[in-house]
Amino acid sequence: MDVIKDILTFLADNVFGQVPILIGLITLIGLILQRKRFEDVFAGALRATIGVVILFIGVEVFTGGLTSFQTVLASAMGTTPPKADNTLADFLTDQGGTIALVITVAFLVHVLVVRLFPAARYLYLTGHLMFWISTVTVASLVTIAPGADQLTLVLCGAGFVAAYWTLQPLWMRPLMRRVMPDDRFGFAHTSSLACLITGYAARPLGSRDKHDTEKLKLPRQLSFFKDVNVSTALIITVIMLIGVALADDGVVAKAAAEMDDKLSPWVWAVLVGLRFAGGIAILLFGVRMFLGEIVPAFKGFSDRVIPGTRPALDAPTVFPVAPTAVMVGFVSSTAVFLICLGVFAWRDWFTLAPPMIMLFFVGGAAALFGNVVAGWRGAVLGGVISGLVLAVGQAVTWDLYEKTAPELATLADPDWYAIAWLLKAADPVVGGNSIWLVPAVAIAAMIASLLLLGRAEKRRAAVDEDTAPDGKAVAKA
Repeated sequence: MDVIKDILTFLADNVFGQVPILIGLITLIGLILQRKRFEDVFAGALRATIGVVILFIGVEVFTGGLTSFQTVLASAMGTTPPKADNTLADFLTDQGGTIALVITVAFLVHVLVVRLFPAARYLYLTGHLMFWISTVTVASLVTIAPGADQLTLVLCGAGFVAAYWTLQPLWMRPLMRRVMPDDRFGFAHTSSLACLITGYAARPLGSRDKHDTEKLKLPRQLSFFKDVNVSTALIITVIMLIGVALADDGVVAKAAAEMDDKLSPWVWAVLVGLRFAGGIAILLFGVRMFLGEIVPAFKGFSDRVIPGTRPALDAPTVFPVAPTAVMVGFVSSTAVFLICLGVFAWRDWFTLAPPMIMLFFVGGAAALFGNVVAGWRGAVLGGVISGLVLAVGQAVTWDLYEKTAPELATLADPDWYAIAWLLKAADPVVGGNSIWLVPAVAIAAMIASLLLLGRAEKRRAAVDEDTAPDGKAVAKA
């Protein structure tokens, strides 16, 4: 038993938890299954791995600035993060082994489900979110069933998480088909509920054809805004300069000194804006590089291992479709969150901590899906919805994790909040020994959804077979 546990933990820590390794192995196996030549297999797998590494380098470049900006912004607004007796570090020390086992067992169940049910269609491959969803789920289970042993937590958590990984790309599929009409890959990110709400709420606001952010007509003097690198650098720099002007001098000086102790805070603000733009450019380059390898390589799995399946990938994979919409979403979500921060502080409700990284990824993703429905109006709406969800979610979820890891509330994406409160709502029913109802209900809902989707697809296929190319119905033989 200990050997099996060690193997599963090793896989979680060194394969599923390391996105470049996971993507590289998937690409390698996919190319081998297609019987490509050795040099093509080797180069393709390496390019995919390097592409993911470049993507994460880009993320590190701009998130480093965002983390410092978060501190400056909190100072400018006169707020301090809420205090907690328990920490995420302590929780991971206590439950890290359980989380690792949940990841591995859940992924094996997820692969099995995708193999057995053609309607499942997508294999969830966003490695770092596999970790966070498992962490949030375990923290929620510990909250509603504090006396549960490790085996119970692993099996219950894995069943719930596997159902989420299977269904999440499916409920995003209608919107993703607008972004990727060829259905090359699915969307696997915990911003999905904000994206989904935006997609439906934006419908009355217009159309992409008329208001697409990537086709906005600007005066000649402002035409440089159409270059996403230039507009990103300019907007973030302006925001940084305003933050520096309003924040405490000591806080700003300390943040600037982390880059260079001889640096002026004003120059630091400009450099952070430039680094942010550079990080986005690096990220998008990495996305294009690894997508160019993983998508065609995955055909090996689709043809030989899991027929008809496609990879479901991280949010940045769709950012190149509408980078301007992503920036619109980030700016509007940040503005709305700051308004909420001020209102919450004024009413003495809760001290919000600006989650700049989440505001970028969630706001950007929701705005992108809003743009494909209603153009720039939908993109702004996506940012507004994201800012509200992240602010309200943080305020109402902090106390929920007070006995486990309250920081999960400030690090969260919309789907995290949904999972936390869904499981909390089930507390009166599943508390104690009834915790097994959690995976039972999740798996039952997943299977029912897949069966219904499968039947719907068969009906559509039958209609297509009965329809001639010219659109006229023909009689069955």
